[in-house]
Amino acid sequence: MNTSHSEHIEQLADLFGLLGDQTRLQIVLTCLDAPITVTDIAKKLNLSTSLISHHLRLLRAARVVSGERQGKQIFCTVNDHHIRTMVSNLLEHIAEPHDD
Repeated sequence: MNTSHSEHIEQLADLFGLLGDQTRLQIVLTCLDAPITVTDIAKKLNLSTSLISHHLRLLRAARVVSGERQGKQIFCTVNDHHIRTMVSNLLEHIAEPHDD
């Protein structure tokens, strides 16, 4: 395995670790459809805005979500089609009927 491939594997594992947190995953799912304010995310998930902001900082650093300031509010969205597609595909996979 070459060095570049190893670095990509490590980054991918970090990304899955980041999305493995239920709160962060809920935030990403909330941001999928349309830009939404931090306050509205907090209300929707019944969590504090400070907790949402903390998780959003991590998600922004990993380029999972982005935020755009409009006045005093920040609107968050998943604007990368790779993340959007991955999360949507995994949700579809989970919803598929399966025989165990």
